[in-house]
Amino acid sequence: MTLMLRAEHLSKAFVLHNQGGTVLPVLADVGLSVHAGEAVVLAGPSGTGKSTLLRILYGNYRPSTGSVQVLHDGRMVDIVTADPRLVLEVRRRTLGYVSQFLRVIPRVSALDIVRDPMLGRGVADAEATRRARDMLARLNLPERLWSLPPATFSGGEQQRVNIARSFVDPTPIMLLDEPTASLDAGNREVVVDLVADARAAGAAIVGIFHDEAVRDRVATRRLDLTAFKAAA
Repeated sequence: MTLMLRAEHLSKAFVLHNQGGTVLPVLADVGLSVHAGEAVVLAGPSGTGKSTLLRILYGNYRPSTGSVQVLHDGRMVDIVTADPRLVLEVRRRTLGYVSQFLRVIPRVSALDIVRDPMLGRGVADAEATRRARDMLARLNLPERLWSLPPATFSGGEQQRVNIARSFVDPTPIMLLDEPTASLDAGNREVVVDLVADARAAGAAIVGIFHDEAVRDRVATRRLDLTAFKAAA
């Protein structure tokens, strides 16, 4: 299997400057490798650094030590040290992040929010529209909402738009931060199927799942971050 993501010797401590420079250690010496078709689920109780690790893998947090290598255009790119313009290109085409919250864009319809990443990757307008409509329907979002901006949608409706945007054209590496947290049982089932489809297409997935049953069905293996909890 193709190695898609490799993290080595990752550590993270936050410095609380408004509290006299107090250092809050979170993670110590995390190692992780993910291959195409795998879904690695991060496990451990609250406070073990699961969301922090995902943000490091995406480049939102800079680790205190370590590297994050992702396979992009046939070569490994270190997200930690890469030029910011390259990081943005990696995110556009290779490394996707699905949070439990949709970043609502004023006056942009749900359909356009789902279409836009495909258009940015060169998918023809008509094909992007068809696929966006099919994905919104698969996630049971009423068609009457497709032309509306999601700002007034319920939390679960916004999350379905968020998931549709990410899974309509999955990136080779996907980071999932509790994507099913706001969903009912039926739509959680849809997400389980979408993850399976993405894996079958060769995506490498690292995720956090609040629901234990979903976690068991999605994971090909688990990484328990309790073993990497930094000493206070």
